[in-house]
Amino acid sequence: MLDLALVTQQALTQEDSGWNMGSFGAIAEFHHVDDDPSPGDTKEHVQFTSRGGIRLDSLENVVPVAYETLSPKPHRWTQAVSLCLPQEMAAMNQREVLTELGPDADAIRVEDRQGILFDMGLNQFQVDFCVRTLDGDLLKILRENAGRSLFEVGNPAMPAILAAHPHRVALTRIGRVEVYQMIGGPDTGGKSPEGPHTHVLPKLLRAGRTHSANTPIPAGLTPCGALHPENPVIGRLGEDKPFNRAAFDAFQKLLNAWAPEDYITAKQDAWRLLEQGVPAAEASEPTTRVGRAGWRNGIRQWRLLHGNSPLLDDWASAFDREAALTEPENPGH
Repeated sequence: MLDLALVTQQALTQEDSGWNMGSFGAIAEFHHVDDDPSPGDTKEHVQFTSRGGIRLDSLENVVPVAYETLSPKPHRWTQAVSLCLPQEMAAMNQREVLTELGPDADAIRVEDRQGILFDMGLNQFQVDFCVRTLDGDLLKILRENAGRSLFEVGNPAMPAILAAHPHRVALTRIGRVEVYQMIGGPDTGGKSPEGPHTHVLPKLLRAGRTHSANTPIPAGLTPCGALHPENPVIGRLGEDKPFNRAAFDAFQKLLNAWAPEDYITAKQDAWRLLEQGVPAAEASEPTTRVGRAGWRNGIRQWRLLHGNSPLLDDWASAFDREAALTEPENPGH
């Protein structure tokens, strides 16, 4: 039995682990950057740099769900551990208009605790997505437009936020992620900065979903955040990297403990049949969405574990083809 508190505490000290909190369309991410000081040991489940920070306030009642998703690139996959709460415990305030909350007394860094926090009013179930500032000009505009939707035609508050680059703060029932860097947009060449960053994507917000359909969260649970341990085939900047067997094995332990059973079963079935040399025409892929994802990732991982072969090419051609199961690796970048 894995200890979630120990797993998360260790991950906070690992440079290649990333984190996020948010919803489907509003998310704040914390990643280590090579130039930043190496993360030290933490007993308080907090880590921060000059670019952003992550703090886990409570793991009580948290249910970890480990998963691998299919990348659109056929030699890759993504992986994470969602930190979920029962739906009724995950709900935040779901404000629909810009709302001043006062000084952020719970900010990760002491120097930020006088900053004034504003809920952006994105009406997301499991996250209050906020901005924090002491900029007098921005405060004036935000206060003048409090009580209005940021997306209301003619509201100057959102353009002012995009121009001023205030801190962004994602608040959930399990903790917070703070981002101090600039907002990705015209001032950053249209790209999110390396390391901690945020995405607010109105098209996804309108879907009113708590998470992607390709994330296998059991019914009754809501993901409040996620840990992204080192990916064995994808680097921190999204680049391909040589297969890291140690990182692969480390995540398989989390997967075997916390993944949906049909995912694990499907992947193991694919590996067993490939080991036996069974042709694709004599194999039957799983009938569930989660099972098919496990089956396909099993094919991709078998190639890295055992090398290329005509049999594997036969399997990939027959089964690794369903575009609807793939997940964008960096939505909004």
